[in-house]
Amino acid sequence: MDLGLKDRKAILVGANGGIGRQVALALAAEGCHVAVCGRTQVKVDKIVGELAPSGVTVYSEALNVTDAEAVPAFVDRAAAALGGCDIFISFTSANLGEDSDAGWDAVMQADILPMRRGVAAAKPHLLKSDAGSIICMSSTGAVEEFMGVQPYNALKAAVMVYSSDLSQALAPDGIRVNCITPGPIMTEDGPWAYIKEKMTPFYDATLAKIPIGRMATGEELARAIVFVASPACLAMTGANIVVDGGYTKRVQF
Repeated sequence: MDLGLKDRKAILVGANGGIGRQVALALAAEGCHVAVCGRTQVKVDKIVGELAPSGVTVYSEALNVTDAEAVPAFVDRAAAALGGCDIFISFTSANLGEDSDAGWDAVMQADILPMRRGVAAAKPHLLKSDAGSIICMSSTGAVEEFMGVQPYNALKAAVMVYSSDLSQALAPDGIRVNCITPGPIMTEDGPWAYIKEKMTPFYDATLAKIPIGRMATGEELARAIVFVASPACLAMTGANIVVDGGYTKRVQF
């Protein structure tokens, strides 16, 4: 299947590691030019090096996403460098794992606000595309109880509502908006690799709840994200796509 991504342009916030890194690599493999940013120059340089063999144009920056001006400025510079923007996705996140003011603020500052600011900055560029697409990243922690009272879970539920509302608002302008909701995902540099090593009983208990018998890989999740974001999926907007190996048991509607 041709996803129609050759010479398209994707701006990815926080794509220097984890799921974002896998999506950047998957997009580049399809011939899509990509812009990536991350917190440290070392990690940004690493993903740029990994993208180089694909031959696509790569724009990169190291920045602090909690700076209110940083993400919008990055989006504008990235669009200028790539010659536009067809796809926007924000992957940045944080989770202190506690129901406190600091816990709520951490998720807002590192996850929710960078996403919203990025969407606002990307919109003028996406309006110029004939296949503008926004992907919002949620979590299965938003739809079923997970690890107690967590600001992360509550705010990821808000991402679903935001994505749905945004899809209705932007559809007349030709911009699609969809939400991706991953369950436990195994990447070499992600949280579940750490949990497997340091919190083995919890890891094993979680794994036992996944019907396919394993956690989805970052590559598998990335393929789903890339398909939904691509011009091959032009009729889909306002959807919430769960990728979790059957971990959540509710009817997915």
